[in-house]
Amino acid sequence: MGIMSKIFGTYSEKEVKRVMPLVEKINSLEEGISKLNDEELRHKTVEFKERLEKGETLDDLLPEAFAVVREASKRVLGLRHFDVQLIGGIILHQGRIAEMKTGEGKTLVATLPAYLNALTGKGVHIITVNDYLAKRDSEWMGKVYRFLGLTVGLVISGMQPEDKKKAYASDVIYGTNNEYGFDYLRDNMIIYKQQAVQRELNFAIVDEIDSILIDEARTPLIISGRADKSSDLYKKANDFVKRLTPKIIVEEDVKDFEQAEDNEKYDYIVDLKAKSASLTQKGIKKAEQYFNIANFNDIDNSEIVHHVTQSLRAHGIMKKDIDYIVKDGEVLIVDEFTGRIMYGRRYNNGLHQAIEAKENVKIADESKTLATITFQNFFRMYNKLSGMTGTAMTEEEEFREIYNLDVISIPTNKPMIRIDQNDVIYKNENAKFRAIVEDIKESHAKGQPVLVGTISIEKSEKLSNILKKEGIKHEVLNAKFHEKEAEIIAQAGKFGAVTIATNMAGRGTDIMLGRKL
Repeated sequence: MGIMSKIFGTYSEKEVKRVMPLVEKINSLEEGISKLNDEELRHKTVEFKERLEKGETLDDLLPEAFAVVREASKRVLGLRHFDVQLIGGIILHQGRIAEMKTGEGKTLVATLPAYLNALTGKGVHIITVNDYLAKRDSEWMGKVYRFLGLTVGLVISGMQPEDKKKAYASDVIYGTNNEYGFDYLRDNMIIYKQQAVQRELNFAIVDEIDSILIDEARTPLIISGRADKSSDLYKKANDFVKRLTPKIIVEEDVKDFEQAEDNEKYDYIVDLKAKSASLTQKGIKKAEQYFNIANFNDIDNSEIVHHVTQSLRAHGIMKKDIDYIVKDGEVLIVDEFTGRIMYGRRYNNGLHQAIEAKENVKIADESKTLATITFQNFFRMYNKLSGMTGTAMTEEEEFREIYNLDVISIPTNKPMIRIDQNDVIYKNENAKFRAIVEDIKESHAKGQPVLVGTISIEKSEKLSNILKKEGIKHEVLNAKFHEKEAEIIAQAGKFGAVTIATNMAGRGTDIMLGRKL
């Protein structure tokens, strides 16, 4: 923190002070609101809508509306919003990002601005990172909205269009970023206007906003249609590439003459950093012999070149249990950011078919792109956008430049007691894994629950195998076992529990600490 910040306070501290009069106003209304019976409290929604029609603004209604939501939450959930949660709710209503530490109750915070903005009748979209959280929150927090006379919708994959249209017509709608984006694309492909399921993109509250708007910002949502029938060339190219000897470049090496000479000992070069794979002159000669052609790079052989190139990528770059898994005879993509299976998604340009050939499963027909949009472009179309996360200050500049959103750090309700230790760096991966196992054994012996986060399925299973050899009972949560997610997470805080997870787990999910298993 700079000297000027220490003297005058940070930007967040100044912005929090600016909204404190609103918090005090909400608190001053609590006693009067609490005296209303359930019917009178519910009627407040009708009263607020009438006042909006007569010219009052949402800002005018904010103190009383927030006080009403707090009282409704106390009655139906047994949860009373703390002052810091009121601050978070005000920041969200203002179309900003509220950075709130883990465990500060962001899910409850969203009920405040969602209720207030839903009074306009234009709908509020609450975006979560997975279907499990969308369903949980729509049922859990939905009790507050329903108590106050609002309707709640849930949008998840696999729903029929008529059910989605009904859900989108609700006052508050819960769903995932993927589903909202795909529904937007589908609505832009319809023939008749009445087939559209979405309404106006009015107000969005994005949970884990840094994950969706920064980490996955450039991720394209793609709707594909069937193009050409799958070619036998994928199998032939796969059989050819399997016979070749690759050179793997992990880091960018100095491109000198000696290396060029060395490269010609191999059939193809894989550059993992650049994510490229290409044949050497030696490999090209082998290709010409295998496919019985005179010049591999002749324009007449472009189809063969394309299939071989994709097969090289499938073998050299795309890794099983990291980039994709094979389940029930199908190649399923694993999201690199969340570790979740991306059902219905396929790599384009023939790469998915090349992987299917590599894994010896049924090769599906090729597809072509019919509609596409990135999350960045989709979310910028909302009239008002806001979000919550535990870690947004590090991306403050990107949020401001790309989305015109500022980040306000909300103080914790009670002083932080968690100790954030410094990173520990090891010479190699084996040394790191040995240290992790020793740390787990030490905590496990005391009965302390242990949660280990890993970056891929492969790493989670490697650590699992080491723990098995050590005789430590544990659970593994990754894209292969995601069906058990809720059950595994619920048990992760029990006495002596050890849980290994990819970063798919834990986003917005409470891990309850418990007694002996």
